[in-house]
Amino acid sequence: MKILKTKATKKILLSVAGMLLLVTSFFLLNDYTAWFTLQGDFVVEVDSARVEIDVKEPEMLYGMVIDDLHIIKDQVKKNQLLIDLFQGSYVSEKILRQINLLPRTTFDFRKISAGKKYTLVVRNDSVKTLMAFIYEPNLIDYVVFHLEDSLLIEPQQREVRVIEKNITGIIKSSLSETIEELGISHELTNKVVDIFAWQVDFQRLQRGDNFKLMYEENQVEGNPVSIGKIKGVYFQHFGSGYYAFPFDQGDGEDYFDEEGNSLRKALLKYPIEFTRISSRYSNNRFHPVAKVFRAHRGTDFAAPTGTPIRTVGDGIVEEARYKTNNGNYVKVRHNSTYTTQYLHMSKIATGIKAGTKVRQGETIGYVGSTGLATGAHLCYRFWKNGVQVDALKVELPPSQPISNESRGDFDLVVLELMRQLELISFPPYSLPIIVAGN
Repeated sequence: MKILKTKATKKILLSVAGMLLLVTSFFLLNDYTAWFTLQGDFVVEVDSARVEIDVKEPEMLYGMVIDDLHIIKDQVKKNQLLIDLFQGSYVSEKILRQINLLPRTTFDFRKISAGKKYTLVVRNDSVKTLMAFIYEPNLIDYVVFHLEDSLLIEPQQREVRVIEKNITGIIKSSLSETIEELGISHELTNKVVDIFAWQVDFQRLQRGDNFKLMYEENQVEGNPVSIGKIKGVYFQHFGSGYYAFPFDQGDGEDYFDEEGNSLRKALLKYPIEFTRISSRYSNNRFHPVAKVFRAHRGTDFAAPTGTPIRTVGDGIVEEARYKTNNGNYVKVRHNSTYTTQYLHMSKIATGIKAGTKVRQGETIGYVGSTGLATGAHLCYRFWKNGVQVDALKVELPPSQPISNESRGDFDLVVLELMRQLELISFPPYSLPIIVAGN
């Protein structure tokens, strides 16, 4: 027994005991502790299957979640009131009172006009509660009327992207055909015509006239909504080349030729958007109604009834009334030298009366056939120093040219824009897509 009491023997016995304890722990604790787990441990079989859920993005419209809501889109009809647009939906008396008391400075309901788009957002409940009304006066702006708890009005705008574009054209037939073939908007055409109105006779374009045009197009959601800045134009007419470049000398942007001469005159050349001249100034014209030859001291522009008529310059309205032969007409004195008159209007614009100040380009009436007229047109008359003259041939003083102080900056702008125009190539004459002219 002495051998068991030796230190060596005790060490051996302790080691064996430790090994036995370790082995016993492995088998006893293997199923209960993570320190000794094997692959596949802790797998518990259950009856439920794996579930995967696709989260659907909420549908948005005008900044509102419209899931499970009813959407009505329509256009305002002639003579419809706001309350007429709500028909078939429920709006509380409280909201209706708030609408009736709404000041015109917040929103003028008189400006809701026929042909404009609107949207109703309606709950799918038993009474079809109207949650919101959205009115779109144009392609950019819209107004959201929240109509549930309390009236809340939110004027909003869609994002407008400015896209730079180039276009070229070779005159082969008529200007109207060129516009159609090239897909040029009437707004762009009218802007170019106004720029070159006193340099290029757009009523007498000839075969072979051509042009290059750089401009900005404003787009909303990929669709064109308006024309922005005209960045540069080259127009060749009767063998002569004409340039137009925008530049601001501090009084607002204007257009100048390559030498710095202003292309703008004191008065616009055309009192309506560019259109067909149906009858020119003449000392002996056969009158279609009176059936006699007599002087025609004006220029007739054929245009559909309702086409806006603009004053060609700033001035004071001298007359705005009805006369048997003139029909509805407006006469504007621009200064001590020039006076213009606009005849046969379907109606005179609201607020236009004797003594009213008007600005160049302001709408003063609408094309019609009142008075001694056989069809819808504008008869435009022009006085210089009290004598009637041909409005399309009168010599008008130009606006101020580029000043000496602005000459350096202007020359740099012209140099760069002319370089860009030169990089734009004309299409071959054989291509049938370009048209315009006589």
